[in-house]
Amino acid sequence: MLRVHAAARVAAEQEVENLSGLSPNPEKDIFVVRENRTTCLMAEFAAKFIVPYDVWASNYVDLITEQADIPLSRGAEMKGKCGTNESELEISWLERAYTLKLFFLKEGHNTSRGPEAFWRLSRIQFAYDTSERTYFKDAVSPGKHTASSHRLSALVTPAGKSYECQAQQTISLISSDHQKSVQLLLSEVRIQPFDIAADFVFSEEHKCPVDQREQLEETLPLILGLILGLVIVITLCVYHIHHKLTANQVQIPRDRSQYKHMG
Repeated sequence: MLRVHAAARVAAEQEVENLSGLSPNPEKDIFVVRENRTTCLMAEFAAKFIVPYDVWASNYVDLITEQADIPLSRGAEMKGKCGTNESELEISWLERAYTLKLFFLKEGHNTSRGPEAFWRLSRIQFAYDTSERTYFKDAVSPGKHTASSHRLSALVTPAGKSYECQAQQTISLISSDHQKSVQLLLSEVRIQPFDIAADFVFSEEHKCPVDQREQLEETLPLILGLILGLVIVITLCVYHIHHKLTANQVQIPRDRSQYKHMG
């Protein structure tokens, strides 16, 4: 019986779909994890890794540092797990020369408004192989390395909502290759690892601060223009009313000799 339950759980974890072909942006990937025929994790994003590595200088004595720009390629293999408070997404490409693991955590805390729940990206692992020659050229001591996040708390989002951020974000990872710093560049992000109400449909979005600021910058000129137009209309109305009132008043002549002609 225990084996049957374990096999069912593993099968549920493997119910995944790579829908990147549906994205009009060739650099953007779409991943879906489903359990019991229900979507439990969705992720859309464009990702690129900037990985430093050592090569020999022309004198074959000194080492110099080169940089590999590694995009997350379409057609990547993936698997994932969904839980009440913890979820994972694993993506591999180029025959598993590169593997990205994203770990999500949902937790609650007390606020002045009462208890509130939120989720966040709590950990990132990126495994790469410098012997792979698509992006690494003549690396010294080629081999496998892992770059990991340190005390990460990113993409913080209220529970029941999806995270959205069109702007580019940079997350630094520390590599096992002499503690080199690997940069993960994320953009066009839409992620929801918990509480998806409808199959293949994101819940209401929670925009990142950068997108909120850009949206405000876009709408502020429109708001100021509307206010200015309203002020002009009010000014014209006041002037028109004042002009009509003064036109209907009896004009008192300044020349006193004309008073006898009045009345």
